[in-house]
Amino acid sequence: MASKDEPLVVVENLHTYFPVKAGVFQKKVADLKAVDGVSFHINRGETLGLIGESGCGKTTLGRSILWLEKPTSGNVYFDGTDLSKLSAGELRSMRQHMQMIFENPYSSLDPGMKVGRIIAEPLQIHNLASGDELEDRAREMLVMVGLEADMVERYPSEFSGGQRQRIELARALTLRPSFVVCDNPLAHLDVSIQAQLVELLTWLRNWRHLTYLFIAHDLALVRRISHRIAVMYLGKLVETAETDELFDNPLHPYTRALISAVPVPDPAERDRMVLLLPGEPPSPINPPSGCCFHPRCSLAIERCSQEIPDLREIGMEGHEVACHLV
Repeated sequence: MASKDEPLVVVENLHTYFPVKAGVFQKKVADLKAVDGVSFHINRGETLGLIGESGCGKTTLGRSILWLEKPTSGNVYFDGTDLSKLSAGELRSMRQHMQMIFENPYSSLDPGMKVGRIIAEPLQIHNLASGDELEDRAREMLVMVGLEADMVERYPSEFSGGQRQRIELARALTLRPSFVVCDNPLAHLDVSIQAQLVELLTWLRNWRHLTYLFIAHDLALVRRISHRIAVMYLGKLVETAETDELFDNPLHPYTRALISAVPVPDPAERDRMVLLLPGEPPSPINPPSGCCFHPRCSLAIERCSQEIPDLREIGMEGHEVACHLV
């Protein structure tokens, strides 16, 4: 049996660029560097939280790991297999084990298909079931995510946002994958429904021994579900650490700013300092030289504008930070 501490997903120096074209002949004039040299791993049964501002490349990174966006360069290994070496047929077969929960349940579910067919469709694509077995599996999955089995005959328009997200989860898990990319799956839901779905995701992870990449903006949710957290800024990882270590001892100035902005319910901490970052994130089409965060960093020195910092381990084992000043 594979060890829980053995990496299931390994990402090495991943780049995903999108060409920027202009003019009558749509000539390429630049690259939008959505993911720019990212390396990390996720162990079996682990949840890695991925946080950062909107537009920093989190969703593109998740899609690139699943090869839904073909990376420009770099390697992704799933269970020891290099996805870049697979043919189209082999990659399709591998996708039984890698699934994604999309951010918007209103656009990711086909409004013209009944829920039972939506959930069972992956089984048909991979020739894993047919006939009555498809509906039986769809009913089973609906019950597993907390819905009623007879809802297979309804259309997505008949469900609330929280119910739609459960349907998304049922579809993602119907192939019994071992790895799931959760792309901000709770963003459109109210707090009570978010709490329910976090509990459901945690229970499913423990029961099915799932591995998650959990992408979100809400740091409280990420802290609740994640074993480790990676912080992304302008296409790069700037810090990774175990969850409690990251919140108790953030080292990168960007991470400190993110954590300081998290609302706290304790009135005694109402006057705590919130670190406000000046300006907006630079354009990924023309990122700054050196450390990509230096134009907004109050601690930056001349070296920061000239040399890209490596993501290296500092202090506690597994705590990595990309900053010249740490």
